Amino acid sequence: MTVKELCEKMDVRALAMPDPGKEILGGYAGDLLSWVMGNASHGVAWFTIMTNRNIVAVAGLLEMACIVVTEGSDVPDEVIALAEEQGINLLATTAPTYEGCAGLSKLL
Repeated sequence: MTVKELCEKMDVRALAMPDPGKEILGGYAGDLLSWVMGNASHGVAWFTIMTNRNIVAVAGLLEMACIVVTEGSDVPDEVIALAEEQGINLLATTAPTYEGCAGLSKLL
């Protein structure tokens, strides 16, 4: 499944989508950046309530498919711009993190 397909099949909207064809290989949920860096893997859709600029750096470091900001967390414009600049797909949903992960699991 691609990031674009995720947006089409779930209640997820794109904030920045420079690489809509990027393949999603799995999912990961976490809000502690150091933990995510040590435990998430390449190609995942990362579900988090975090909205600071460091999420873009972590997603880039691990070559994630996308970041999905959950629970209606407000993403600053500077983070959206940084994601676009760095080639990181950044999505948002009002759904709780659990529902986002469960929904992705049904699709993969």
